[in-house]
Amino acid sequence: MCSARSGGGSVERHFTATGYVVHTGRVLLHWHAKVKAMLPPGGHIEAGEDPVTAVLREIREETGLVAEVIPREMPVDVAYPRQLPPPETIMVEDIDDPMAGPHEHVDLIYFCRLREGEGDGIARLRKGWRWVSEETLIAGDAVSLGGGVEVTLPEDVRQLALAALRRAGEVGREEI
Repeated sequence: MCSARSGGGSVERHFTATGYVVHTGRVLLHWHAKVKAMLPPGGHIEAGEDPVTAVLREIREETGLVAEVIPREMPVDVAYPRQLPPPETIMVEDIDDPMAGPHEHVDLIYFCRLREGEGDGIARLRKGWRWVSEETLIAGDAVSLGGGVEVTLPEDVRQLALAALRRAGEVGREEI
């Protein structure tokens, strides 16, 4: 698929799925070295894969944790065909990748939480991931990467992380 960018040319589109994982009043983010920003887990939707399967796979591959999509009310009440939970939003992001060339990501954004009992798995969370608190998100404070390095969250990431906390009913929870 192609779309027109503001420069008048066509650009290739890749479909991706991103999951804002919420747990105990915090949202899971990591420093993405290639993009140079704090981001939630996510990635390309593979051939034959639906976006919900893709987002849950990406969360597990990137973090080692098992999550589930926070359910939303379905837009229509039908028994068939089967419906997938709709994303919270869909964003179109311009990507300038030296290897893949310029393209767009059509990014289906889901709000997720850890599966029952998976909170114990936080101890095995892969390196580089940070649980960012509601307080930090509201204040717009920088997030520590360690070694004295602190980074500011992109505004869309900050706003979506706060929205994920609200949807999960985790706003105003006391930190554990």
